[in-house]
Amino acid sequence: MELSDYDFELPRELVAQEPLPERAASRMLVVNRGRNGLTDAAFADLPQRMRASDLLVLNNTRVFPARLLGRSETGARVEIFLVEEIEPLVWIVLAKPGRRLKPGKRVDLDERLSAEVLEKREDGRLVVRFDGGIQFDTVIDEIGRTPLPPYIHRDHRGQDGDRERYQTIFASRRGAIAAPTAGLHFSGEIFDEIAERGVETAEITLHVGYGTFEPVRAVDLGGHRVAPERFEISEDAAARLEKARLEKRRIVAVGTTTTRTLEYMIERHGHFAATTGNADLTIVPDGQFKAIGALLTNFHLPQSSLLILVATFGGHKLIMEAYRHAVAERYRFYSYGDCMFIE
Repeated sequence: MELSDYDFELPRELVAQEPLPERAASRMLVVNRGRNGLTDAAFADLPQRMRASDLLVLNNTRVFPARLLGRSETGARVEIFLVEEIEPLVWIVLAKPGRRLKPGKRVDLDERLSAEVLEKREDGRLVVRFDGGIQFDTVIDEIGRTPLPPYIHRDHRGQDGDRERYQTIFASRRGAIAAPTAGLHFSGEIFDEIAERGVETAEITLHVGYGTFEPVRAVDLGGHRVAPERFEISEDAAARLEKARLEKRRIVAVGTTTTRTLEYMIERHGHFAATTGNADLTIVPDGQFKAIGALLTNFHLPQSSLLILVATFGGHKLIMEAYRHAVAERYRFYSYGDCMFIE
């Protein structure tokens, strides 16, 4: 398979710019792998598609306001996007415009916070050190903006209601620079219905990083690699997951980030256990899924690593047919859009 095999035409107006008033009001395209079938449904139907024996697994990472606005020493406006903390107060960042930000240059972000450029990397990213002696997370939470994806075009991007809506209702572990968007559809009422059906749930953590959204640059997808992302599986989650695995119950992953974590554990260790680490698994077209039995996911960018993962799980032909169907039926795409349930 080549990267061009994962392309599709998407009218710009189908890219959702705002969340729906109600979280659970999204549409849901059901993809049945066993009979190669597509069914138009609503996300509110998800509890009816669950089995009492299922284990539903959620990613409880919490997005922090990673988009910072400041001024360079010359007074020019600078935007800094926090990507990864590599040691206390030292971060890899994206900067715009970053061309003139050379080592030694400073950016003032707030009267309490500034950053010094330490290194400029070949890929254009910078390594910066923030001033010490501050409550860094507290200040970032006050001055930062929600890091909405660039395909959401609004003047007030990252402000107001996005702080609440670009966050799952079960988000608890701070550290992501993007939301695990399949989880955005869940409401308390949906969880109540799922529980009433006897479905068990578990929460793991994978802090969504830049690697999830970095463009795929390999034409031959066998050479594609997604950057590692930090994850944690608690004792409780590991016990639930391992019990479900041994009992051969269906594990239903909410989102590609949850999927990557679970498949990494089975690929590397053969079982589920409480642990923390960096998930460096890349799902390529000939990959085998050993952990999950069903997947809830949003609709992804053409030629993206996320679409490759979904198409590998659901089958390339069927998933690309599903995407064409979703375009024809005017589904809403990407982070604030509708979803797909692959069973």
